[in-house]
Amino acid sequence: MVPASPAPTDVEIAARLRLSATRLARRLRQEGGGGLTPSQLSALAAVHNNGPLTLGALADYERVAPPTITKCVAKLEADGLLERTADGTDRRIHRVSTTKAGDALIAETRRRKTTWLTQRLEALDPTERSRLAAALDVLDRLCEEPR
Repeated sequence: MVPASPAPTDVEIAARLRLSATRLARRLRQEGGGGLTPSQLSALAAVHNNGPLTLGALADYERVAPPTITKCVAKLEADGLLERTADGTDRRIHRVSTTKAGDALIAETRRRKTTWLTQRLEALDPTERSRLAAALDVLDRLCEEPR
């Protein structure tokens, strides 16, 4: 009888999960296309999901310095994906929001990524798909901020 191998340690699980998540994120970025850098696409998605946002709020959300987000927004604005509007009560404050072209790019990027993932899932057997589906709640919990 072959002895059972020991259960993996938390460190081993963490290392394998980190590598798998990194590979999946990289592949999804490649599949998304769109011609934007990962930083630009992240900023555009943040505005799409949470906007309109001030540049300061967007910089905080993206965890980058204000000059970095200013440069990123300028590029997205020049590409017609974001637009700035002055605040109604304080003209010194500007908010950025996605344009119709920005919304369309986000939708197309998400569609491409979902299509790729769907095709990959179809290649799995039913047991593997069930195991993956069962793990999604756990992965979501890992992403939550500690209370």
